[in-house]
Amino acid sequence: MRIIKAALLVAAMVSGSVLADIAVVVNPANANAVSADDLSRLFLGRTSNFADGSKATPLNLAEGQPARDEFDNKVLNRSSAQLKAYWSKLVFTGKGTPPKELSDDAAVKAAVAADATAIGYISSSSVDSSVKVVASF
Repeated sequence: MRIIKAALLVAAMVSGSVLADIAVVVNPANANAVSADDLSRLFLGRTSNFADGSKATPLNLAEGQPARDEFDNKVLNRSSAQLKAYWSKLVFTGKGTPPKELSDDAAVKAAVAADATAIGYISSSSVDSSVKVVASF
C-alpha cells in the first residue's frame, strides 16, 4: 500500500510540473510594460489600449490548448466555462467581442511579430527573438 501511495505522490508531482510556463509576448518594437491587471483588463475586453494609450490587440490561443487553460486560470482567474459565459453575455448584449483566437503558439508568435499592437501568450518554450516577453506566469 505504501508503494502505491508513493507512486501516486510522485505521479502527482510530475504531472504538476509538466504544465508549461506561460510567456506573454508583444512585438519587439512595443515598449510598454504590462502588469497582470493590465492583462486581465485587455483579455476581458475592459480596455483596448496599452498604458501609454496606444492600441492593443489581444490574441488568444484556441480553446483546448494547454497554454490557454493555464493563462485563463493563472492570469484571468477564471475557468474556460466561466470565460465562455462571460463572452457570450457581452457578445449578446453588444458590449464586447472576444479576442481573436489563433490555433497554436506558432500562429500567435507570427501574428505578434507582424503587428506592433498585438499582445498574446505562448508556452515559454516557444519564445524566440521574433517576440518580446513582457510577463511570465
